[in-house]
Amino acid sequence: MQENKAKPVNIPLDVPFDKKEDYLLNYKKATFENKGMFIIAGDQRIEHLNKDFYGKGISQEDANPEHLFKIAQSVEGIVMAVQLGLISSFADNYREIYYLVKLNSKTDLLKNQEPLSELLNSVSDVVALQKESDLNIVGVGYTIYLGSEFESKMLKEVAKVIKEAHQNGLLVVLWVYPRGKAIKDEKDPDLLAGSVAVSSVLGADFVKLQFPEKKRALKKFLSQAVKTAGHCKIVSAGGEAVKPEKYLKRIKEQLQLGSFGVACGRNLHQKDLVEAREFAQTIKKIILNHLTT
Repeated sequence: MQENKAKPVNIPLDVPFDKKEDYLLNYKKATFENKGMFIIAGDQRIEHLNKDFYGKGISQEDANPEHLFKIAQSVEGIVMAVQLGLISSFADNYREIYYLVKLNSKTDLLKNQEPLSELLNSVSDVVALQKESDLNIVGVGYTIYLGSEFESKMLKEVAKVIKEAHQNGLLVVLWVYPRGKAIKDEKDPDLLAGSVAVSSVLGADFVKLQFPEKKRALKKFLSQAVKTAGHCKIVSAGGEAVKPEKYLKRIKEQLQLGSFGVACGRNLHQKDLVEAREFAQTIKKIILNHLTT
């Protein structure tokens, strides 16, 4: 494999002059010097409750939230997406990790309704903790459910989040999931490419989506998305746990077609620490050494 060479970082104009150095540093930290992104999805403890952290086929170590921190700290350059509460509780002992603070979350208890996920914490809360603790907080994350009847509320809220984050030199990663009664196929290639376009227009630095699984649909999606993304980089959501070989093959295909990285949850944290460390190192190696297109 040939090494994926880093490209210059685009610094948005809404980043103040005195914060440009902070933004650039955070960007390079979070992307292996702009070569790719590897997120461990620790935010799922609210989104998925306990069903994905305890049970048959899941390591007993995963029941303890500290398991996520142990995995993240074992892989240099990994970004840990997690809510501010868990960071406050555990991060003092895991200062090498690059943190992405998930600002909004919801459980999956309410079924068949128009989804809405509102702020749990503000950008100012994140900045305050960063100043008080001197943690490696590189950015914030926010979920939008496009197609929900509450879409406009979330769009308005996240536009403010992006502005405030950039003003403080922080990155923004959007989780964008088409959901609601108006959506017939959540993984429609054209719809997902449109979701990337929305993220770019909002000024997000990265967008995390659930990619189509079939190769033909994946090609159609990424061929559009890479063009419409502008400077917004595309990261794939990990999805349900599958056999390691299948998951690694999927990542390679996505990277070769234009994905910038992966956000890995169940496929990583459901393993015991030793296995998770080895698997994470393999994923990192693939990201840094994938064949460029």
